[in-house]
Amino acid sequence: MTDPIRFLLGRKPVEVSGVAPTTTVLEWLRGDGGRCGTKEGCAEGDCGACTVVLVERGADGALQSRSVNSCIQFLPTLDGKQLLTVEDLKAADGALHPVQAAMVETHGAQCGFCTPGFVMTLYHLHRTYTGKLPPSRETLDRALGGNLCRCTGYRPILEAGAKMFDTPASPDPRDANVANLLAAFKHDHGFVYEAGGRKFFAPSNLAELALVLAANPEARLLSGGTDLGLEVTKAQRDFPVLVSLNEIAELKRIARTATHLELGAGLTWTQAMAPLVTTFPALDELLARFAGPPVRNAGTIGGNIANASPIGDSPPMFLALDAELELFGTKGARILKLADFFLDYRKTALTPGEIVAGVRVPLPRAETKLAAYKVSKRFDDDISAVCGVFALDLDGDVVKAARLAYGGMAAIPKRAAKAEAALIGKKWTLDAANAAGAAIAQDFAPLSDMRASAEYRAKVAANLIARFWHETAGTAATRVVRYG
Repeated sequence: MTDPIRFLLGRKPVEVSGVAPTTTVLEWLRGDGGRCGTKEGCAEGDCGACTVVLVERGADGALQSRSVNSCIQFLPTLDGKQLLTVEDLKAADGALHPVQAAMVETHGAQCGFCTPGFVMTLYHLHRTYTGKLPPSRETLDRALGGNLCRCTGYRPILEAGAKMFDTPASPDPRDANVANLLAAFKHDHGFVYEAGGRKFFAPSNLAELALVLAANPEARLLSGGTDLGLEVTKAQRDFPVLVSLNEIAELKRIARTATHLELGAGLTWTQAMAPLVTTFPALDELLARFAGPPVRNAGTIGGNIANASPIGDSPPMFLALDAELELFGTKGARILKLADFFLDYRKTALTPGEIVAGVRVPLPRAETKLAAYKVSKRFDDDISAVCGVFALDLDGDVVKAARLAYGGMAAIPKRAAKAEAALIGKKWTLDAANAAGAAIAQDFAPLSDMRASAEYRAKVAANLIARFWHETAGTAATRVVRYG
């Protein structure tokens, strides 16, 4: 037995059947959905032109909203949710929403192609601040980090973002019944959808997941889809069976024990940011620059680790934090150090039928110095050329332990063992930092590509260690960043 895809399009219940499970939300909107306000700019979640807002019921029944890129969101993931597009913003009497009115007044649109995406991002921000004081300029900057304007019209768009709060955010009376309508979509079982011989499963718990994976060993796992979506939109790949992990509540836990911060692998990066930054303030800039908000609102911790990209920003972070993984599969559960997880390019220690279920991060120690650096061509919404995250445990001014982790330097995210060895037992001085930087050449032989040359990467990787010393022990011990 299979289910139709049921969701609210605006405030109207919709049922969809017969479309391929890998149909993107954007493709459906501009086709059968009849809504062409949402634009395709890049089809890879990079530009934000296709931004829409999803609303769903939380565990407590309250409505939660998030902005996402519709170009890499598969249509079956809408089941049980509300989808809002730019066409839904005007009031019942036809009046513009405050963000639309502000964009008009500040001349926030130039060519206009990216405008619907900016409007939906700002709408989500306006909605988030219902009943609250307007956000700071820093918050507004961060909120727009996933939207690109090719006309460089950011100034008036930022002005619109501030001006829209001249009209206080308040609940839309048309949304009063949304929670009840979404509750009516709730399944008594995991969601199963099939079309054209292709299947989509969304189990509701780990026990059900184990059964689905045992019966479908060839299935491709779908978490946030921010990477997998590109295999469809760019590589034109087809997946006969998809198994979504997005509806499994056990994968969305946040816990703090006496020794560890424990994060479920199904948490989005937006959900994980607060506990991570609260526990490790030095990670704030890296996490703020981790893709853009629409990607962070969909992409998950487990997905970013399990896809084993050498340029993902979270593996170096978790390697430097000495994290371990909780794995779950058809044969049970186990714990594995993250340092033992990455085997080769896009290859991991996961066995068939096994998933990353969680991450356990040791709590910080008073003697630990921690810093995270992302080097990319663009400050916001860009992929790292080099990502370096460093942790030193000091005994006085002597390095007792060192974890120097990098992304973008090898086929896998990797710690710099030779550079670490050059530091351990030495006083934390500039000479020691430079010696560790010189040892980087023994740890890595980076490649040249569109993001950076091998020579640039090697130089930057070494220089970041010197920068780490200057910011933790030298004369420039106060770090200056754009945010904060």
